[in-house]
Amino acid sequence: MQVSPLAERQAFEHPALFYRTAAEYTRHTVSFLREGLAAGEPAAVAVPAPNLELIQSGLGADADGILFLDMTEAGRNPGRIIPKVLRGFADAHPDRRVRVIGQPIWAERSPVEYPACAQHEALINAAFAGRPMTILCPYDETRLAADVLADARITHPTMIIQGHEQASDHYDWPAIVARYNEPLPPVPHAPTFSFGAAELRAVRSFAVEQAAALGLSGVRLQDAELAVGELTTNSVVHGGGRGTCAIWAERGQVVCDVRDGGQMPDPLAGRRPPAPGQLGGRGLILVHYMADLVRVHTSAAGTTIRFYLDL
Repeated sequence: MQVSPLAERQAFEHPALFYRTAAEYTRHTVSFLREGLAAGEPAAVAVPAPNLELIQSGLGADADGILFLDMTEAGRNPGRIIPKVLRGFADAHPDRRVRVIGQPIWAERSPVEYPACAQHEALINAAFAGRPMTILCPYDETRLAADVLADARITHPTMIIQGHEQASDHYDWPAIVARYNEPLPPVPHAPTFSFGAAELRAVRSFAVEQAAALGLSGVRLQDAELAVGELTTNSVVHGGGRGTCAIWAERGQVVCDVRDGGQMPDPLAGRRPPAPGQLGGRGLILVHYMADLVRVHTSAAGTTIRFYLDL
């Protein structure tokens, strides 16, 4: 009996590519994509724009048919990369092995963003376990901090260093999820609204009023209202019936912090697209799609979800 290519290679692969120069980056990413093209595997590239240009130039005519996304836009919020970028592409090719170059971490990522980036890289392993898919994640050894490169060895089962692939001796992705499930910085002196089921409409009005005063308008203001509505409803239904909502501005962003007494045991909550026909379960994923960053801390004492919208 002839075995199909899909049946020959079922394992999910998630290597980290450590590179030092643009030439090395281009050589390995282009080789990775051409290998996939030769195998008939659909391919996508989601990296920052300057690196997109390197890859497209290196591929030449072979770039036709590959999906290219600027990760600084598609992955502005790391929490939407799994459901929208990676699952979106893989689910569009359900009967074929696919390969993706995904670069969610670059030197300009802020310290506030990085914990969400590291958790994203860890959760890829849970989200795609057993799926016929390869996701290659490049890391710039010359510009990223040593602790970022050390985390990459924990979130990736294999590494490509100077062209040689090797197993990681430090692979333990749940450890990164746990490490960066850290308490968020205290809420600054900011307007705060305590709510229960009876105040759901009032807390949305509070959010709109505060966000508008801080400079949000148009679609961004609508995003804030919808995100607050989803999170506060979740607090009432799943978080003990009550919560608090605080809003302030910092570093060119409006920040909204929603806290309640519930616990969120599923680390993929908000990153797993709902099944067709599923009722509910869309609140947090909608927040990920709208926000420019989402940070989460959950423990037995309660859950905090903090989202950021660029002004």
